[in-house]
Amino acid sequence: MKKMLLYFCAIFLFSAQVNAQSCTPGTNFADSSYGIWPDTTTNFPPAMVNEPYSEDLNFKVPSEVSADITGGDPALDAFIGSPIQSFSVSSVDGLPSGYDYACNTATCEYLGGENGCANVYGTTADPGVYDVSITVEGVILVVLFPGLPETPVTQPLTFGGYRIEVGSAGTIENIIAPITVAPNPANDVISVHGITASMEASEVSILNLEGKVVKYRNLELSNDFNFNLEDIQSGIYFVKVAHKFGTETIKFIKE
Repeated sequence: MKKMLLYFCAIFLFSAQVNAQSCTPGTNFADSSYGIWPDTTTNFPPAMVNEPYSEDLNFKVPSEVSADITGGDPALDAFIGSPIQSFSVSSVDGLPSGYDYACNTATCEYLGGENGCANVYGTTADPGVYDVSITVEGVILVVLFPGLPETPVTQPLTFGGYRIEVGSAGTIENIIAPITVAPNPANDVISVHGITASMEASEVSILNLEGKVVKYRNLELSNDFNFNLEDIQSGIYFVKVAHKFGTETIKFIKE
C-alpha cells in the first residue's frame, strides 16, 4: 500500500509539471541588478474562466547584498557586502483556485547571482480580482564575530502589488486601470495616478519595509493624491490603495 501511495503521489506531481509550461530564465526582463519580472507596472496579463492560463516570472538576485536591496533599512544595512550564497522562491500567494506555479528547477533554488524563472499556470472557474505576492528567501553569508567563519542567515523578501484579473462571459470584468506613482524615484513629493471613481477607493497609505504606515490619506474626506515626503528617510516604500476590488500596492524609492 505504501508503494502504491508513493506511486500515485509521483503521478500527481508529474501531471502538475506537465500542465506547467517550461520557462527559460532571463528571456523577458530588462537588464537590472535584481528583481522580479514582469514588474507590478506591467503586471500579470488578464485571464478568463475555464481557459488555460500561462505566464512566466523571472527572478534575478545579485551575488552580494547591496544598498539597493536594503533600501536604507538599518536592520539590513549590516548585510551590505555579504555574499548571497543562494536564493529560493518560497511561495507565490493569492493565486486563483486551480492555479499553481512551477520553477525551471524542481527545488526553485538558485545560487547567488543566478537567474531563475517560474511558470504560473492553471484553469479556474472563479472570476474576480486576485492580489498576488511573491516571496523569495536569500541565504546570506555573514561574519557574526571577527575571526569566526561566515554563518548562513536566511532573509525573506516579499514582492507585493501583483494582480491577476479573471473575467467571464467573453469579457474581463472589473478592469482596474494601473495605479502608478510618480516620480519614481522621488525626492520631496509623489503623486498617485490611476484612482478612478468606479474603484470607490477609501484610503491611500504609505508603508515602509516593516509594514508600518508612515503617511495616510482618508479618501472619504479628501481627494488629494499627493504626498509630501520631506519628513521621511530615504529608502524603499510602498503606496497601498484600498478600494472595492481589494488592495493594490506599488513600490517606490525615496531618494
